Amino acid sequence: MKISLNLIRHINQHYGCGVDPSSGGVDELVQRIGVQLGAVEGVEYFGNRYEGIVVAKVVSCEKHPNADTLHICLIDDSGVVKDVARNKNGLVQVVCGAPNVRTGMLVAWLPPGTIVPSTLEKDPFTLEAREIRGEMSNGMLASPSELGIGTSHEGLLEITAQDVGEDLAKPGTLFKALYGIDDVVIELENKMFTHRPDCFGHLGVARELAGILGQSYTSPDWYRQPITHSVEQKLELRVSNEISTLVPRFMAQAMSNVRVASSPLWLQTFLSRVGSKPINNIVDYTNFFMLETAQPLHAFDYDKLKARSGDVATIGPRLAHEGEELTLLGGKKIKLNKDDIVIATDKEAIALAGVMGGQDTEVDETTTNIVIECATFDMYAIRRTSMRHGLFTDAVTRFSKGQSPHQNDRVLAKIVDEIKTYAGGTVASEAYDIQGTVEDNKKIAVTSEFINSRLGADIPTSDIRQLLKNVEFEPPTIMDDAPQASLELTAPFWRTDIQIAEDVVEEVGRLYGYGALPLALPSRPVHPSNMQDIIVLKQLLRRIFKGGGANEVLTYSFVHGDLLKKVGQDPADSYHIRNALSPSLQYYRQSLTPSLLSQVHANIKSGFDKFALFELGKCHIKGKMDGDVPQSFDRLAFAYAADKKAASALSGAPFFYARQYLNFVLQSIGISDDFIMFKHQDDNDSDSAAQYYQPGRVAVVSYKDTIIGRVGEYAPSVKRNLKLPDFCSGFELSLASLMKISGNSTYARLSRFPSIEQDICIKTDAGLTYSELYKNLNKELVENVPDDCSVTLAPIDIYQTEASANKQTTFRVTLTSQSRTMTDKEVQAILAVIEKNLLTSIGATRV
Repeated sequence: MKISLNLIRHINQHYGCGVDPSSGGVDELVQRIGVQLGAVEGVEYFGNRYEGIVVAKVVSCEKHPNADTLHICLIDDSGVVKDVARNKNGLVQVVCGAPNVRTGMLVAWLPPGTIVPSTLEKDPFTLEAREIRGEMSNGMLASPSELGIGTSHEGLLEITAQDVGEDLAKPGTLFKALYGIDDVVIELENKMFTHRPDCFGHLGVARELAGILGQSYTSPDWYRQPITHSVEQKLELRVSNEISTLVPRFMAQAMSNVRVASSPLWLQTFLSRVGSKPINNIVDYTNFFMLETAQPLHAFDYDKLKARSGDVATIGPRLAHEGEELTLLGGKKIKLNKDDIVIATDKEAIALAGVMGGQDTEVDETTTNIVIECATFDMYAIRRTSMRHGLFTDAVTRFSKGQSPHQNDRVLAKIVDEIKTYAGGTVASEAYDIQGTVEDNKKIAVTSEFINSRLGADIPTSDIRQLLKNVEFEPPTIMDDAPQASLELTAPFWRTDIQIAEDVVEEVGRLYGYGALPLALPSRPVHPSNMQDIIVLKQLLRRIFKGGGANEVLTYSFVHGDLLKKVGQDPADSYHIRNALSPSLQYYRQSLTPSLLSQVHANIKSGFDKFALFELGKCHIKGKMDGDVPQSFDRLAFAYAADKKAASALSGAPFFYARQYLNFVLQSIGISDDFIMFKHQDDNDSDSAAQYYQPGRVAVVSYKDTIIGRVGEYAPSVKRNLKLPDFCSGFELSLASLMKISGNSTYARLSRFPSIEQDICIKTDAGLTYSELYKNLNKELVENVPDDCSVTLAPIDIYQTEASANKQTTFRVTLTSQSRTMTDKEVQAILAVIEKNLLTSIGATRV
């Protein structure tokens, strides 16, 4: 948002509100704004755009001998411009093609070497002295468009004493001294004022500048008490409000005999300086008072409005009909939603409320009668409408912050008065005012001790009272004179953000200056807080994966519907976000794996031939609720991928690489293989997380009867849709389930004695799973080795002929004793016992 210091000075001086906030220097003011009001994004000394441009008088104007539409002008600048060719009388020759150029007029002259202001934003154009059709032209005489202060380019800007005053309407005056152009424009970050709708207007900012500078401020009389008008000429108007819950206050007033024309140049230049485009005087006045008071207004052509009504001109807010169409200003046609608020006659919608007016009732040069609307709309409804239609206007910026309905009558009365004075308008109806629930700000009781204890300061009660009074809080009543003096105060009507005592604390701290508060840390106990188990587990998993060579990725919890479809999930099973931040973030994800897999192709394309990725995040399952909100589930997802060249050097199926990582993770968090079951996934499994795995190459990971997750290779359709390499697998686990079964890792010192290794080949029935064999063998080893001996079991290979009913699995057994070097004889004795027990338990024999 752009703030004009000249307008703030005008408000303060013209209405006697306060003093010039920049009297101590612009740099100091900008520094104070950044510290106590809001972030400053930029400062522009606007007059610098017009450096070198001066006021000149056309002394003579003759037709160009070689061109029908050009004139040769001699101009007088009182000799202020140096290094330019002059005749013996000190006049400068300029060739001009404007149709309105004539002897005696005052114009803006751009001498050679100056930059045409209208070109500054794109491709700056510097003028030079040059011949035009055989006659020398020293620079140019400029139109409002070329000067960047208006839209007219059909003729020269004519400078008159009526517009700028007798003291400035003379040759040699610097052009930037006219029309308030020599201004400082400060751009503030909009987000800083999300909770301060009053600061989206110059009046609110002027008040805040006085407050942070320790100066008392008084709003203009017309803002504190509405101007009253009597109806002079009656235009019949019917006003309604069908939705007072969404439109707590709706006001409208008709005016007749309005003269629509170009705005005064001071107004055009002001709007241009703050980034608004001048249209005509009526539209420009509505924009001006919006920028001054932060209250958007809109003017309708009364006669066009009446033509679209029944017997009587009718106007009022209502909800749109589903599929109803509206043509907006500028010609854009939109299809309305039943949740959109519109301004309508009794027949049709004529404007999108709080967003943009309609083309069919716009004010133009043919308009003579108008209706001015001033309303307050539900901030959430306006924001949703804006997002739904992709319309982001100055009105939306303000209405979506929650304007106070108490200012509507004041602003409406002021603009009516302005149009009466400067556009010849006549009041043609009463000011219709239809209200829903409009509440006053409540009294807040707070003690000075409450304020000081939270600020860590010792501000006297009288100073607190004055700080708040400076920004027009009703003079706080001091209930007693004790050190803990109690203050009873009421925030002014425009301060919709002051609701509780803590808001008062923040206000006092900001006005006093946080930089002025004592730099002392509050006393707090040093006892550490208890860590949350889920945080501890996530930190542990990150360390484990990092140690295993995997890389963590972070993706959004929201995904595009197309991604869900690509992995076989139905978007209808996901929560749909109505007000999505982006079209690609419309749905809550059902699981982490789709988001993770969407990053694989990009990494392959970037030149990484093989890699492991993991993510710790949340997902949501439609229908699972945590009270009134969707329940979130913490998950761990992992993917291993290798391109064609890298995969050729790898042995085994992709499944086993994901399985190996899974075993590594489970063992690292203290979960023994004895407790985890890997079983084939049911082909009819309806879980959405099961849809992206390839049937027959996926296993369900479970503990007792609880499913922890799944591990496997991805379906061919998923690989094709997401451009995954053939060698790709992964798993996804529930962190809540892992927390329930994870154990504590134990430390065992390294043995001084060498380990002994022994390969053992076990013959089993072909139907016995590897997992079952591994668990039984590992169990027998643990039970039969000496107490001071540790054992590890690692698979070597599995052999099975196509027609055989049996298979042979080879393991490598590693035994390490803490007290001695074990012998082959001892190991063979242990294996003999295990062989006997395996034969009994699962029918396995040692080969």
